[in-house]
Amino acid sequence: MTPLRKADGAARSDMTTVAPPLGRSDTTPTPGAPETLAVRSMFDRIAPRYDVINRLLSAGTDVRWRRRAVDALALPPGARVLDLCTGTADLLVEALGRDGTRRGLGLDLSTAMLARASAKLERAHLTARAGLAAGDAQRLPVQDGAFDGALVAFGIRNVGDPAAALGELRRVLRPGGRLVVLEFSTPRGLFGVLFGAYSRHVLPRVGGWISGDRGAYAYLPASVARFASPVQLGALMEAAGFTAVRWQPLTGGIAHVFEGTRR
Repeated sequence: MTPLRKADGAARSDMTTVAPPLGRSDTTPTPGAPETLAVRSMFDRIAPRYDVINRLLSAGTDVRWRRRAVDALALPPGARVLDLCTGTADLLVEALGRDGTRRGLGLDLSTAMLARASAKLERAHLTARAGLAAGDAQRLPVQDGAFDGALVAFGIRNVGDPAAALGELRRVLRPGGRLVVLEFSTPRGLFGVLFGAYSRHVLPRVGGWISGDRGAYAYLPASVARFASPVQLGALMEAAGFTAVRWQPLTGGIAHVFEGTRR
């Protein structure tokens, strides 16, 4: 059974589909209130160098963070996994690579990101167990209760209505299903001051130089500064219908990993 819903005029014959066009915009999203079309356009623009920049700017730490997120999901063999805001599918590859009986779906707004995700899944020999779909996190083109677990890495703050996205994640998870969210946060103390300077001054310059889109990499620290605190995001998860919600700081609070169970 396919987990994709037959709706909105998109093809649903298998696990890989492309949703109807959402339109184009050449603007950068508004930090704290990101517009869907602007988010899609921004990620389409930076997709060609996205992985390279991530590894460089984080010194490879993002790889360890994703492994920690999959550890926290703690799914049994044979589970079905949704990777929301999949980007180039790093998290989906990690999740499916842990167990040869798992199946998964990566969903993202950006078709340019999904093109690179498709190539990555093929290189990892995972195409038989993984699908990709284009769509909006606030209106997931997925059947109710289709998944045993869901992951979101560095994507929830790029959604205009995070509460709506969390509600959709609850809908597509079976009762007892697991949700893990990996998201940037603002460190405290002296480390926070130093990291803030790096984020505001170094990150936009380096990311902009490599990608050719400085605005996109200026948006990153600005969006983190305006996003919910860990306590607030945990409360949003609880309000959306998740229990046993907890979170843990990573690398001095640069990021947090959140986990919860669908009621």
